[in-house]
Amino acid sequence: MDAQQTDAARERWQQRYDRALKRDADFTTLSGDAVEPAYGPPPGSTYPGFENIGWPGEFPFTRGLYATGYRGRAWTIRQFAGFGNAEQTNERYRMILDAGGGGLSVAFDMPTLMGRDSDDPRALGEVGHCGVAIDSAADMEVLFRGLPLADVTTSMTISGPAVPVFCMYLVAAERQGVDPRGLNGTLQTDIFKEYIAQKEWLFAPEPHLRLIGDLMEYCAADIPAYKPLSVSGYHIREAGTTAAQELAFTLADGFAYVELGLSRGLDVDVFAPGLSFFFDAHLDFFEEIAKFRAARRIWAKRLRDVYGARTEKAQWLRFHTQTAGVSLTAQQPYNNVVRTAVEALSAILGGTNSLHTNALDETLALPSEQAAEIALRTQQVLMEETGVANVADPLGGSWYVEALTDRIEAQAEAIFSKILEMGAAAVGAGGRHPIGPMTSGVLRGIENGWFTGESAEAAFQYQRALEKGDKRVVGVNCHTGSVTPPLEILRVGHEVEREQVRVLAERKAARDEAAVRAGLDAMLAAARSGANMVPPMLDAVRAEATLGEICDALREEWGVYVEPAGF
Repeated sequence: MDAQQTDAARERWQQRYDRALKRDADFTTLSGDAVEPAYGPPPGSTYPGFENIGWPGEFPFTRGLYATGYRGRAWTIRQFAGFGNAEQTNERYRMILDAGGGGLSVAFDMPTLMGRDSDDPRALGEVGHCGVAIDSAADMEVLFRGLPLADVTTSMTISGPAVPVFCMYLVAAERQGVDPRGLNGTLQTDIFKEYIAQKEWLFAPEPHLRLIGDLMEYCAADIPAYKPLSVSGYHIREAGTTAAQELAFTLADGFAYVELGLSRGLDVDVFAPGLSFFFDAHLDFFEEIAKFRAARRIWAKRLRDVYGARTEKAQWLRFHTQTAGVSLTAQQPYNNVVRTAVEALSAILGGTNSLHTNALDETLALPSEQAAEIALRTQQVLMEETGVANVADPLGGSWYVEALTDRIEAQAEAIFSKILEMGAAAVGAGGRHPIGPMTSGVLRGIENGWFTGESAEAAFQYQRALEKGDKRVVGVNCHTGSVTPPLEILRVGHEVEREQVRVLAERKAARDEAAVRAGLDAMLAAARSGANMVPPMLDAVRAEATLGEICDALREEWGVYVEPAGF
């Protein structure tokens, strides 16, 4: 890009900035000096490769989606929370919102994540322990009682049974008198990362993709502001991958979902803005910033050049970030506050759209109320006191950060090539994956254990470096002396499970069994005919069909998935 082109790009950005900024604010340093909204090459100068960096709000969006950066739109403080029953979690949500949180993010317990009811024998001892127990629409109604769903954006972290849980959310909104067309939020739904990393699936990949396609169609037609699919790299990183692997595996999954939408006849410019992403912010400060910047650039280029997206919103990669749970230590747990702050700062400097900060005690238990407040205040200190929101992409143009961004992009592109190669080989050998080339590669990598093997090897290399002392963790393999007393942690008592099972029994006894059966039968009829399954599933949920009943009916219809053994 020559000097004339660079200056023209600056002028375009300035015009966008002037149109977009709607508020006056104090954009000065602590000493009172004014700062520019963004920085770049001086007028009349050149910067090699600047077309890949650009200005905030301009393709390929390396420096952020908005010309104003955080001046015009700060990141959403979206704290992840859920424990015990719906009533207890509702109280925690009220605390988060009253303390300044900007959105809700629902953590579900393990039975819910696996599509099991609280009275299922396999749920024994797990109800309410790693999140909130949700058995039916009535629980979802209690979960959001007094929280106006028309005004609060809600993220739900669940994939295997995402569609029936989403139906319960819609029914809870209906019972609040909210028009579902106005709902805004995000549903995780990303089943690929379950096979790759988290292992919480219900069926084989193809039936899950069928449900996801139905959900994408339904939301595109009836709930246009809602994002039905959040492609999750967080769990992939927590399974041990490198930053480049997290990025590449996640974006490959995202490209596969784009191919799914296209295979359903959906317009990429209509459905692609409904895709969002969820990344991990780990401890290598500059590497994480580079990863986030590279993610936007890769996504924008491929959506435009491969999948034909014409609008900017369809080319945008919007993402939520959570600080790295695997970086937290049980030893000297107050060190985790520092780790979380550094990770959160990397996400902010990388341009995250929303952020969750982990609590200091999460390696031991669900967060206590005090630890949750410290986690929230960490974000608020960064937002209100540090000045990091005054300038868009303040590290843009740094030789180190730009070199890291380019390197991670190149590493990700090499991984995409491998995935596409696997897909082509599978289809050439008579494979059954006609949705699209990246989808074929992702499915093949799941079937042959490639993703799992790559993650395991990366995790092994890190663990070996840790044990040799090449990588250091304060309080674990260096600086191990401490005066920190044991923490008081949140404990979920067995009475939560007993009460949840009791209430579930009462609800089942009071409902119209014929309506439940009719709803489930209509859902299965849609599954067999190829019709969209969301409307009949909604009818079953309105009749108080439980999550376990819906998922068991589909397990009976589609079978269960057993992961191939690998060594």
